[in-house]
Amino acid sequence: TFCALYTPVWMAIFGAVVIFQLYEDFQAWTYIYFCGGVSLPFVLQPFLWPSVGSCQSPDAQRPWWQRYATKANLWIATYSFIGNYWYTHYFYSVLKAQYTMPAHRLNNVPIAMFLATHFYFSTYHWFSNALLRKVVTTYQAGPMRSLLFVSVVVVFSYFTAFMETLTISSYPYYDFEDRHMAYTVGSAFYGIYFLVSFPGFFVFDQDIDSDDEKKKRVVTLWDTFVSSCGHGMMIMTLLDFVRLYLDIPLVVGVMP
Repeated sequence: TFCALYTPVWMAIFGAVVIFQLYEDFQAWTYIYFCGGVSLPFVLQPFLWPSVGSCQSPDAQRPWWQRYATKANLWIATYSFIGNYWYTHYFYSVLKAQYTMPAHRLNNVPIAMFLATHFYFSTYHWFSNALLRKVVTTYQAGPMRSLLFVSVVVVFSYFTAFMETLTISSYPYYDFEDRHMAYTVGSAFYGIYFLVSFPGFFVFDQDIDSDDEKKKRVVTLWDTFVSSCGHGMMIMTLLDFVRLYLDIPLVVGVMP
């Protein structure tokens, strides 16, 4: 798939910026141009290269609005917007996180983060789909497979959240009041996103390439949008339950 080809590329580009501290010369627009440019190949692929080099690609035979890659992009883009626009304020309030780099902001969240999340989440959900598909196709349906499925979701959710937090730890403009808490409790808090989104993304159009016409269902762009919004609301509710349990007020729109 395209994600398998492009993920090492964007990771190398992003890693170079962090390792060589190229971000020190970035201004607000530079962040937007950079993050937007890195995310653009994911967005354009369904339109410009639907076959991903394979003449057997089912997506290449479909109109652009029916392609899995188009719908996957829409699902991730919707989820990324909800996550940045709303969930970021739970990190501001609960973990006392803050972005301090030069930034043009929407709802006090750097617009560049909306763009960066797209390529991060595209890769995360490609990996999770591969893992969950392996479970579903390798083992017979039953309680043990369901248990394994859930276990993979839980472990990979925490692993993903922890590794992202760790790998950006050297970036000085995303700061936490307590970094140890951010790595441990914060990773679990962030992992809530993926506990919901990994299985949600896996099933939203899983039968698109099925040969069983009875099993196949048509998933439209609107269905995709609604699915992502629904999973986004589930995540937000879980985050708020944690916030209520910790008895921390939620501040939206301004730094806590």
